[in-house]
Amino acid sequence: MESKLAQLRPTERFSQRVDNYSKYRPSYPIAIIDFLEEAIGLQPAWAIADIGSGTGIFSTVLLQQGYTVTGVEPNQAMREEAEKHLDRYTKFTSINGKAEATTLPDHSIQLITVAQAFHWMDPVLTKQEFNRILEPGGHMVLLWNIRLTHTRFLEAFEAIKIQFGTDYKATRMVNEQEVAAFFAPLAVTQKSFYHSQVLDYEGLKGQLLSTSYMPLEGERYNQMILALEELFDQHHENGFVKIEFETKVYLNK
Repeated sequence: MESKLAQLRPTERFSQRVDNYSKYRPSYPIAIIDFLEEAIGLQPAWAIADIGSGTGIFSTVLLQQGYTVTGVEPNQAMREEAEKHLDRYTKFTSINGKAEATTLPDHSIQLITVAQAFHWMDPVLTKQEFNRILEPGGHMVLLWNIRLTHTRFLEAFEAIKIQFGTDYKATRMVNEQEVAAFFAPLAVTQKSFYHSQVLDYEGLKGQLLSTSYMPLEGERYNQMILALEELFDQHHENGFVKIEFETKVYLNK
């Protein structure tokens, strides 16, 4: 019998959403890099593996700051999008691999990053693999953009995701206990950052459709788009809305 994680098809489910994912998913605050430099002594000479790198969103943040990054991504469509988008960076390498089997050499990595992807990974097998590829004393960083719901617009946007999403609850949450167990016996440090996106209607629609649990066609899709149009009409200011996030970062020091 397939595990619950396998039933969610984590390495396949984003294949039809690559364009929207690349264009409209939020990036990450640059302040995270400053924090890592201070907290763990991150240096340009370090070898960084961005696991579950997708279309290269967090890899881009690292590369823009001059770091060397190996992106490890099992989904071909997303990996090829990252390769196209990041081909101008000579310090970027792309690998067809997954968290449980990266193909990277033993003890070759000083820092592992996982952005918005840890909940798609088998924690036991992933921990074994990370221990294999990390050099002694190396560091792991898990991070998520958690969408806030403290305004009427954000609350209503959340309601659309709950109403029309297929397996929304199974894919969204950060599980603090799982994170702590993954790092154990190492202590976990957690840091939060504010982040936001300002989007026009097409951006809001693209952001919605970039998530793997929203319908892409059929009657529920049509109903969802009508609800989204109504939401935008009610809440936009001069043609834009703001999506706000708490970016949560977990690392071992």
